[in-house]
Amino acid sequence: MTQKSEHFHGSDLEKIEAIYHIPREEITSFAANVNPIGISPKLRATLAEHIDDITGYPEREYTSLRKCIADYVDTDFKNIIVGNGSTELISLFIQILKPHKALILGPTYSEYEREVTLAGGTSRYYRLDESRSFSVHIDSLSKQLTESIDLLIVCNPNNPTSTAISRSDMRKILDICKENGIFVLVDETYVEFAEDIDNITAIPLTQFYNNIIVLRGISKFFAAPGLRLGYAVCGNRDLIKEVVGHQDPWTINTLAAIAGEIMFTDEDYIAETRQLISSERERICKKLDSFRDVNYYEPKANFILVKILRDDVTAMDVFEAAIKKKLMIRDCSDFPFLDNRYFRFCIMMPEKNDELLAVIEELLG
Repeated sequence: MTQKSEHFHGSDLEKIEAIYHIPREEITSFAANVNPIGISPKLRATLAEHIDDITGYPEREYTSLRKCIADYVDTDFKNIIVGNGSTELISLFIQILKPHKALILGPTYSEYEREVTLAGGTSRYYRLDESRSFSVHIDSLSKQLTESIDLLIVCNPNNPTSTAISRSDMRKILDICKENGIFVLVDETYVEFAEDIDNITAIPLTQFYNNIIVLRGISKFFAAPGLRLGYAVCGNRDLIKEVVGHQDPWTINTLAAIAGEIMFTDEDYIAETRQLISSERERICKKLDSFRDVNYYEPKANFILVKILRDDVTAMDVFEAAIKKKLMIRDCSDFPFLDNRYFRFCIMMPEKNDELLAVIEELLG
């Protein structure tokens, strides 16, 4: 078995294959947080028809794609910039903003801190309080949003806690940040999985605030991480112009741009995904309610953070038990403020969810 200090991410199937001698195609990854339905059927049926388009360069400004995204999120296409995954856009905006000091709501995704460091800045964390189920306390947060902070980074819904900030609270945060000259970077990678997306997404606020950037992508909800397509919505046209000026041309390949236009219009697939995640999230939580040795935090996204309430079982123990069944969860002990009592798993198809729940129940039920 692996060393207890080893941590595996959702994309680490090659490592799992090498260490556990399980073919990666046989592993069900509950760690990747990807739509279990797979790619859009409309995309699967039509993308091959566009194969000859790779003989030419993509459209330089991706106007058609940006207009399609604008229709999908209900905003002006001129407020949209596209990139090679949301990772490229996180990097670009941070490079342009050059924050001296960033405040990051955590525990969360480690890439934010890394990009701030690469841009020459420093980061500190606003610790989400477990006693408040990792929700944000606006009054407490406001005390840290001083003029010494240049950038606030928020993952909403947050990874790994699956908690979310409402739009009304986000407006309060933006008002405070506006007063102190702070930009707000909101990563909405998982918002499309939320039951109450209209109450969470901050995209409508980009029409009224020039200090907010909202990031999204297709890796999780549209199950297409390999296409590397992300986008940002920002009402600050000067900032968008500056970011575009620093962006390499044609960072999105022709097929990825075409694929985006196709999948954003697959309404049946979008509705099916939301229905599946909603029903399974409710069913899984009811099952977890019956387990005596775990606690979980009300999930808004397509994954659930679980805390082990026993001293003799760790997240790695759960990982080891699950991987024997070719099921991969996420040990969260390497996230800031979490330890080896926490693990995360995403929502897959019902039969696979049942398999994982049986493993958890055997250890902690």
